[in-house]
Amino acid sequence: MPLTDFAIKNARARSKPYKLGDYGGLFIQVQPTGSKLWRLKYRIEGKAKVIALGAYPAVPLLMARQRRDEARAQLAQGQDPARERMLAKYREIASSQDTFAKVAQEFIDKRRLEGMSEGTAKKCEYYISRLGSAVGRLPITKIATIDVLVALRKIEAKRNYETARRVLQLAGRVFRYAVATARIAVDPTRDMRGALITPRPKHYGAIVEPKRAGDLLRAIDGYVGQEITRLALRLSPHVFVRPGELRRAEWREIDFDQAIWTIPIEKMKMRRPHYVPLSRQSLEILRELHKITGPFGHVFPSIRTSLRPMSENTINAGLRRLGFSGDEMTAHGFRALASTLLNESRKWSADAIERALAHGDANRVRAAYHRGTHWDERVEMAQWWSDHLDVLRDGGTVLPFGKKTGT
Repeated sequence: MPLTDFAIKNARARSKPYKLGDYGGLFIQVQPTGSKLWRLKYRIEGKAKVIALGAYPAVPLLMARQRRDEARAQLAQGQDPARERMLAKYREIASSQDTFAKVAQEFIDKRRLEGMSEGTAKKCEYYISRLGSAVGRLPITKIATIDVLVALRKIEAKRNYETARRVLQLAGRVFRYAVATARIAVDPTRDMRGALITPRPKHYGAIVEPKRAGDLLRAIDGYVGQEITRLALRLSPHVFVRPGELRRAEWREIDFDQAIWTIPIEKMKMRRPHYVPLSRQSLEILRELHKITGPFGHVFPSIRTSLRPMSENTINAGLRRLGFSGDEMTAHGFRALASTLLNESRKWSADAIERALAHGDANRVRAAYHRGTHWDERVEMAQWWSDHLDVLRDGGTVLPFGKKTGT
């Protein structure tokens, strides 16, 4: 006969446990202490088993029957309810240990193994930290869209709109990695497009007029401060690599005999090694540096420890010290200076200039084809460019650029 709430409520404790049966294997066990425990008896593979379904009245009669029906549905599919409950418990424990911060670190470490530069990996770790512990400590299975949005709104409140955008992009990649590794079913940031304030495009300050470039080069020659900073400022316009690539240069990458600086793939934004032909002027500056910081380690070490490269703010700070504002000139601006004047000279092919700047090619086949080309032209261009910088620095007459020569 099926159980009723009245019968369960009025069941009194006895000296020994006893059972009140419902149907479908469900029964309630009344303990000598007076507690009433739901149990389900079933058979699987010829063996009799019993599983607990909770305690009454926390689990009322209707809920106990629902749990019984769920267990019997598992049995109908050949699953053992006891085993499935154990697996669910293990999954819950595992998911609680898979915090967002842990999965994010796993993703970044994976990208390191795939060739991500250490500088980029550190930036990723910084962006993840900006979400704060409120998100980082949460199990990734428990994070909802609102959790991420609240954290991003705090970044936006400080007018760091570009940072908020980058944090959201990286968080989305972490969540998609969690989907791919079966941690979660859906990326909670997938519908957040348009939720953040769109930052205005930021342009790096750059001097690109020949006369002002001459003023800049003369100012650099007169720089009074740390010698390593002065030499970094002097080398920057000649090689026009990205600021991070310059400051993290190591002596093992410099070949004085072949006049080549080989920047390894892990330091490059475009994930391929970059070869920089060194002019006579560049080699002269590097030889001065070699006497100070060589022959091992960083070309431009930190003033605090030789184990780390100089700060990413050092060159910009040097430019500010020379009187050039951030809107006027930045460390990145040396690339714009070279790109502008080399293109305006019409002496060099656009492909050679782009390869010198280590820009990516949207066409992967084209990029692969051009990997080893234009080297001779780039060697010639590097020397012409350094000579041209000397003319600008010395205030010589800058003749109008002629027509582009064949290459």
